[in-house]
Amino acid sequence: MAERTPGHDRTDMMLAIRDLHVYYGESHAIQGVELNLPRGILSVVGRNGMGKTTLCNSIMGLTQSRRGSIKFRGREIRGRAPNVIANLGIGYVPQGRRIWPSLTVDEHLRLAARNADDGAWTVERIYDTFGRLAERRSNGGSQLSGGEQQMLAISRALLANPYLLIMDEPTEGLAPVIVQQVENMLRDIAADGDFAVLLVEQNIGVATEVAEQVAIMVNGRINRVMPAAELAADRALQQRLLGVGRHGDDEPSADNEAGDVSEAAAPATVSRLYVAATPAATRPVAAEAASRGSGAPNRWRTNFPAIGQRPLSTGAVTDANHPERSARPIALKPMARVADMFGRTALIAGTFDTKQVELNFLRDQLRDLGITTRTVDLSTSGNGPRADVTAVEVASCHPQGSGAVFNGDRGRAVTAMSEAFVVWISRQRDIGGLISAGGSGGTSLVAPAMRTLPVGLPKLIVSTVASGDVGSYVGPADIMMLNAVTDVQGINRVSRNILRNAASALAGMIRSAPSREQRQAEQADAKPALGLTMFGLTTPCVQAVTRQLQSDYDCLVFHATGTGGRAMEKLVDGAEISAVLDLTTTELADMHVGGVFPATEDRMGAIIRTRVPYVGSTGALDMVNFGPMATVPAAFRQRKFVVHNPNVTLMRTTAEECRWLGEWIASRLNQMQGPVRFLLPEGGSSGLDAAGQPFHDPQANRVLFDAIEANTNTGGNRRIIRVPANINDDLFARQVVACLREIHHLPTRTRSA
Repeated sequence: MAERTPGHDRTDMMLAIRDLHVYYGESHAIQGVELNLPRGILSVVGRNGMGKTTLCNSIMGLTQSRRGSIKFRGREIRGRAPNVIANLGIGYVPQGRRIWPSLTVDEHLRLAARNADDGAWTVERIYDTFGRLAERRSNGGSQLSGGEQQMLAISRALLANPYLLIMDEPTEGLAPVIVQQVENMLRDIAADGDFAVLLVEQNIGVATEVAEQVAIMVNGRINRVMPAAELAADRALQQRLLGVGRHGDDEPSADNEAGDVSEAAAPATVSRLYVAATPAATRPVAAEAASRGSGAPNRWRTNFPAIGQRPLSTGAVTDANHPERSARPIALKPMARVADMFGRTALIAGTFDTKQVELNFLRDQLRDLGITTRTVDLSTSGNGPRADVTAVEVASCHPQGSGAVFNGDRGRAVTAMSEAFVVWISRQRDIGGLISAGGSGGTSLVAPAMRTLPVGLPKLIVSTVASGDVGSYVGPADIMMLNAVTDVQGINRVSRNILRNAASALAGMIRSAPSREQRQAEQADAKPALGLTMFGLTTPCVQAVTRQLQSDYDCLVFHATGTGGRAMEKLVDGAEISAVLDLTTTELADMHVGGVFPATEDRMGAIIRTRVPYVGSTGALDMVNFGPMATVPAAFRQRKFVVHNPNVTLMRTTAEECRWLGEWIASRLNQMQGPVRFLLPEGGSSGLDAAGQPFHDPQANRVLFDAIEANTNTGGNRRIIRVPANINDDLFARQVVACLREIHHLPTRTRSA
């Protein structure tokens, strides 16, 4: 229970923060925050990554501030230990709940209430307020859903009967009826004249409903404090100050609040990841952007129809035991700028219940090399040893709560923990790199999260499966896999050297990474990035286009071998590519017919989600790729082939296959809301499809082109253009460049003279 101090330290100001500054290494997270909370409820809102949780942790002494003042009831608390601050009368409901997995609900509450018999909040009152906890009083913390864990975390803080309650996103994961209970509870306790609540809340509907004043946080500063009713009624103001629907680098400043809001008025997006299997015929795109911005914000976090704005992070999460399977959606909160994830801390993630020795060896090696570390336990047994981030903390990020992970079924548990880790990693900042060590299960568990991280952020797995086919683990990401040689089972003369090498490699990458300032300077000087897809038989076209555009664009060429298209679209989803020249779509033929370089069902999905300018074509759709001739399925042996080299056999697509491809492409083009130009090379789609070449088949080409043209909804900014040339002719390359110039207007400073 809070210390009820004598009357001399009573003050009209419950909490007063002055010129508070907090740093994480070189990152200036809190930049001169000024905040007053007399009594009642003050909501703090803002986008992810703006410093809200850091502010809460700084008040509680969990994060050290560099300078400034934090006064609670007139007493300076900055620099004091967290337990001292709590005993003075501040309760904290942290983001992530922090529930003990082995204690029952009742044990949690009795422990929190052991010194609070004379307080207003008792265990009995908690059970009256949260009936669900009363029903679950005998269940362990790891057996609760995410919403139940959140109720328990709130109750634990209330049982200390504090003067000030700090709540970091308390309604996250709660059902509507429980959200309403939390709102009513907040109003009741705020009615006490000697009580205050600092409420950090992403749900604007809740934040404005329970508070009289709202503080808006932008880039580590309090941008303004305003009446809650005014913010709730002004949608345009929400969009400008809170960045609803925006993911650009520019943030509104206090001295520009009255400016034009038209550019900020795009709808909000929520990144979605797909986890678990669905039939291919009905499979949704793997990373769909859903809009929350077409209506007023609401406390139930209801999503409105997709508008196609740019998400900042996507990535398919697969069944941990079957990484090739596709998935269903899990909604993620919009991430802050991708650049904000980069930092200097090495994350060591894995199953500490079985790989503790090896993972701690990696940690110690990194520390000896001067690298800051953070261990993350992904154990599903429920009894893993202590890590900096516990398995329960990660598991609580699962949409169904930690109970979805700790379910007694190892296969389902590993899959669910992998899903939870993807959500957990998306919320982190200051990541210097991510490293893991394990067998096939451990590799499958951590790889999906690695695939969602930005390209360029170091990712390394020491794995027993690294010498085999690792495509399902690596996907389109830049994951490094190091063969463990021996099993990852203890430290021996072989494993010691391999793990040491892995730690040294990661340390070198972290040390050599540019600082935030250097990244910003590089981005400021960089030309817009242009994504191009190329195959050996469309190389002349891409080279000719690149020569004409390289003075204005940073041309990123992707080899269309299955992962090439996915890698390009990962960067598009990450807002790192400004426009796309998808000239080589051959991966679609392999996807449809069964070749070795197939696309996924989400091909072109990033273009749909982000609305980037798109120029596409039918490059190398005249062929399907197989390995050596002996590996071609017997059903195709009577088809037309070209042996490209001893390891690559090409098969001509038929007219019927071309019809399917044309209809599929048209269906994707129809979903694109950005500017689209799709070019049909009437002289052939590859070097082998030119007149006189073995794959030249005007009838099949005509079927392909007619299917695209007949099924595409043209008009507006979506056009199909026939070009009387082969795809590798100069005329075609010039038409590609002209189309790009038409739909993507470069800033004046980037266009060449």
